[in-house]
Amino acid sequence: MGAILDGNRLVLGTCYYPEHWSKELWREDLQRMLDAGIEVVRIAEFAWSKVEPTEGNFTYSFFDEFLDLAEEAGMKVIFCTPTATPPAWLTEKYPEVLNADINGTLYRHGARRHYNYNSPVYQELSKRITEKFASHYAKRPCIIGWQLDNEINCEMNVFYSESDSKAFRVFLKEKYETLDALNEAWGTAFWNQTYTDWEEIHVPRKTYSDSTNPHEVLDYTRFISDSARRFAKMQSDIIRKYLKPGDFVTTNGLFGNLDNHQMTKESLDFITYDSYPNFAYCLDAYSDEPGELKDRKWSRNLAEVRSISPVFGIMEQQSGANGWNTRMEAPTPRPGQMTLWTMQSIAHGADYVSYFRWRTCTMGTEIYWHGILDYSSRDNRRIGEVKDIHGKLAAMKEMAGSIYEAKVGIVKDYDNIWDAQLDVWHGRVENASQKALFKTLQLSHTPFDYVYLKDTTDADELKKYQVLFYPHATIITKEREAVLRAYVEAGGTLVVGCRSGYKNMSGRCVMDNLPGLLSDLTGTDIPEYSFIAPDAGKVTVKWGDTEFEASIFADLLEPAGEGKLEASYTSDYYAGSGALVCNTAGKGKAYYYGSAFNEESARIFLEKLNVISPYGDVIHAPEGCEIAVRAKGDDRYLFVLNYDKNPVEVELLQKGTDLYTGQEVSGKVELEGYQTLVVKL
Repeated sequence: MGAILDGNRLVLGTCYYPEHWSKELWREDLQRMLDAGIEVVRIAEFAWSKVEPTEGNFTYSFFDEFLDLAEEAGMKVIFCTPTATPPAWLTEKYPEVLNADINGTLYRHGARRHYNYNSPVYQELSKRITEKFASHYAKRPCIIGWQLDNEINCEMNVFYSESDSKAFRVFLKEKYETLDALNEAWGTAFWNQTYTDWEEIHVPRKTYSDSTNPHEVLDYTRFISDSARRFAKMQSDIIRKYLKPGDFVTTNGLFGNLDNHQMTKESLDFITYDSYPNFAYCLDAYSDEPGELKDRKWSRNLAEVRSISPVFGIMEQQSGANGWNTRMEAPTPRPGQMTLWTMQSIAHGADYVSYFRWRTCTMGTEIYWHGILDYSSRDNRRIGEVKDIHGKLAAMKEMAGSIYEAKVGIVKDYDNIWDAQLDVWHGRVENASQKALFKTLQLSHTPFDYVYLKDTTDADELKKYQVLFYPHATIITKEREAVLRAYVEAGGTLVVGCRSGYKNMSGRCVMDNLPGLLSDLTGTDIPEYSFIAPDAGKVTVKWGDTEFEASIFADLLEPAGEGKLEASYTSDYYAGSGALVCNTAGKGKAYYYGSAFNEESARIFLEKLNVISPYGDVIHAPEGCEIAVRAKGDDRYLFVLNYDKNPVEVELLQKGTDLYTGQEVSGKVELEGYQTLVVKL
C-alpha cells in the first residue's frame, strides 16, 4: 500500500493496455509517461486470453515481456484479474456462465460484464485464472498491487440466470432456515404467494404489472451484494497467498446493489474510484435545469468513497472526451478542467490519481473514450496539463495522508438505500432530500461526510459530527436506534426526516405508533400523514420567525413524552399540526421533521443549528466555488475549486501559503475559469 498511499506524497498513474498496441510502442510510451510525471500503470483487466488463449493452455510471455520493460524503465504496475470479460472460448463452451435479463434471455458474448457470479463453472475458471495470474506475476518487483475484476456491478447489477436462482435459494435457506420463517418475513399470504417448497422460489421474474413482492426484492438485492462480495473475496483470498510485503489489493468503482463498505472490509486494503465528471456534459445532459451542479456533482460520489476509505485512490480519472460508438457523446475537457477534476478528487481524500487512459483506443466500443493522447499519439494540450499537475502535486506533497474535515454528516445505510430503489413512496422523498441536502451544503460551503450505519458502527464514530441528518430512516432496528441515541446523549444533534421508522428489516410496515422505534428518541407521535396533494398549493411551515415551504410529504406531528413542538404547518388542512418536534436526550437533541428536505428548508436547518459555512471566517467565495479542507495534525489545507468557465474573485481572510507557488497569499484573489487554489492555513 505504501507505493501509492504512503502518507508522504501524491502520486500520478494511468491506465494502459499493452494488448492494444504494437510492442514497438511500449518502451516509448513508458518513457513518455515517466517524463510527464506518471509513475504507475494499471494493466490486464480485460486480457484473459493473453494468458489463457484456449481452455487450460497457459502462456505468460506477453505480460512478462511488458513487465521486463516496466522494470527496466522504473515503472510501477497495478496488475488486474481479468474476470470482467470472459473469453469467447469460455462463453461458447459454457453458456451457463452468462447473465440473463428478467425474461431469461441470455446476454451474449461481445460486450463486457456478461457473466453471472453464481455459475459454478465461472467460479472455478475464475479461481483458476486468478491463481495462475497471481502465482506467476505477483513476485515481479514492478508490481505494487492488484485490482480485482473491473468495476464490480457496473452496467449490470441485476442477475437472472438459472445459477442465480439456485444460489438465491441457498442464500435464503441460510438466512431463514425454514419456509415458514421466509413466508412470514415476505408476507406471502398477500396475493396467495405462499411457498411450500424451496424449488418454487426464483429470482424475481417478469410479471404482467412489473410488480413483484417488495420483501422478496429487498432480499434479492441483498443477495446480489452477497454474490458480488463473495466473488471479490474468492479472488482476494487467492491473491493474498502470493503478495509481496507492502503490496495491496483493491478494486475500482462504486456501484449499486453492492455493500461496498463490507466488500472493502472483507477483501480490500482500500477502495479506488473511477471519476468521470465529464458525464455532466454529455449531450443528453444539456437539458438539466439552469443552476444544476454539473461536474461538481461528482463531489457527492467522492464523499461516498471517502465514507469507505478516508484516504483513497482514483483508478480512472477523466482525461479526455468520453463516449462509446453506441452512446455517450461528450466534449473534450476544456483547458483547466483536467486540473480542476484532479484537485476535486484530491480535495476529497485521493492521494493517488490515475488517468484513464494513456492512449485513445483506435478500435472497439470505446473509440470515443479519449485518453491523455489522441489517436496520433503526438504531444497535445492534455499531456501538457498532466505535466503541470505533476508539478503541483510535488509542491503539495506535505498534505498527503491528511483527512477531509467535516462537522456535518448525512447518515445512510444499505437497507434504506435498497428499499428506496424498490419503493416509490420511499424513493420520492429520499431522492429529493438527498439532492437538496447535497446542493445546499455545497453552495453554502459547508463540508460534510456520508456516515454509514453498519452492524459494527459504534457511537464513538459519530461523535465528531456536530449535526447528523438521517433524511428518511424508513427501516430502523433497535441496534441502530441505540447507536443514534448514544450519539445524541453524548451531545450530538440528530435530524430525522419524514417517513421514518415505519418498516422492519424485511421491509414490512410495523403496527406501532409511528415513527416506531424512533418515537421515544425524537419525542414524536404521528397520528396522520399524507403526500402533499397536487391541489394543496404551497404548504408552509413556521419555525419561530422563519417560514418556509414543506416538500412532497407531510407527517402531522404531535409531541410525545418530553418532546417539544418547534414548528407547525400553516396552510391547507395541515394548518396548526406539528411539522417539527425536538426532544432533549442527555446532552444532545433529536429533531423529527415531518417533510422532505428542499434547498430552502435544508439551509434553514443549517442556519438554526449553527453549522452553515464553517469557514466563513477564513474565506469568502461565490457559490460557484467549492470549498474543502483536509487536516493533518494542526495543519489545515484549504481547497478552492472554481467550476465556472469565467473568472471569479475570492477573499482570503487569513494569511496562508499557496502550495502551488510557495508564496504567501491573503486578501482578494482572482481565479481564472476552472482554476484551483490550495492554501496551507
